[in-house]
Amino acid sequence: MSMNPVTILFLALGLAMDAFAVSIVAGSVYRQLHVRHALRMALFFGAFQAVMPLVGSLAGLGLKTYIDPYDHWIAFGLLAFVGGKMIYEAFAIESAEKNLDPSHLLVVLALSVATSIDALAVGVTLSLLTSSVAFAVLVIGLTTFVLSYAGVAVGKRFGHFFESKIEIAGGLVLIAIGVRILLAHLL
Repeated sequence: MSMNPVTILFLALGLAMDAFAVSIVAGSVYRQLHVRHALRMALFFGAFQAVMPLVGSLAGLGLKTYIDPYDHWIAFGLLAFVGGKMIYEAFAIESAEKNLDPSHLLVVLALSVATSIDALAVGVTLSLLTSSVAFAVLVIGLTTFVLSYAGVAVGKRFGHFFESKIEIAGGLVLIAIGVRILLAHLL
């Protein structure tokens, strides 16, 4: 089974929800919000969300011959795990985020790494299920950039109201994609 562009877009949306939720938090705590803050956060989040699945896919390619008969189960397991983790984290939002100053470069860098770790596991799935990893990585990076930029603006305006709901939605999307991959292979 190969991932079509619509599935890749939904995968990108699911992965970007973490960065979107953190961007909302960042937007809500900025004292003096400037366009450059939103652009920097969006650029870092988008770049890290693009690089991590690329690294994961390279690792997956090395293992592909060994795990090819089980690729659908591995894809399902990884996406279900990442989606479940996102849903769990939506209910365990840390108050420490409020103490972070997202205008500092090191904070943005740390948040970029933290929000893109899940994309590393998804990259393994990409190497198993699509021949166009470059296209998928581009879509993931651009989607995350756009949603992160928008998240800062939403956060400035609405604060934490949407944060956990967005993480839950992203987790459900990833789980649904995993179920779709498994069912397509088994049926």
